Amino acid sequence: TDRAGVIPRKPRPGGGSVRKPAYQRILLKLSGEALMGRKAFGIDEEILAGLSKEIREVTEMGVQVALVVGGGNIFRGIGSGRNLGIDRASADYMGMLATVINSIALQEVLEQNGVDTRVLSAIELRAIAEPYIRRRAMRHLEKGRVVIFAAGTGNPYFTTDTAAALRAMEINADAILKATK
Repeated sequence: TDRAGVIPRKPRPGGGSVRKPAYQRILLKLSGEALMGRKAFGIDEEILAGLSKEIREVTEMGVQVALVVGGGNIFRGIGSGRNLGIDRASADYMGMLATVINSIALQEVLEQNGVDTRVLSAIELRAIAEPYIRRRAMRHLEKGRVVIFAAGTGNPYFTTDTAAALRAMEINADAILKATK
């Protein structure tokens, strides 16, 4: 398979070849650090634009895409929280909010590039994201929308890697791909 998990197919009569996706539904876990690029913190616009283009290309092949985004580019929970005297659970909630910021940024860039998206949050934020409901996530994927899972599992003491594994199982993903720095 190539980088996008595509299996090349035999050439068609008359020239050209058809590429068949190796997976029908994937979950891509993006670390917050991956969104920073070479910056010390925040979001690198070029990285976001490049990710958006690649995600669009995969969806155009008919692959259903779900994303879990980390928040380490904005808040590095345990270390930063401890240095400020913040308890672990509160620091984890702050990290969840950082994932929401990243999810909204990614949603905006994807939508600007013609990709229909939905952000589903594990914590209630009705003004900016839909609540996470498994059946709703599945329906969005079936309609060809990219689903962005925000706020991890909604529980402290769990990483966004854990959330990615959990959500992948819940949506019956064929594969989990991890893009970290």
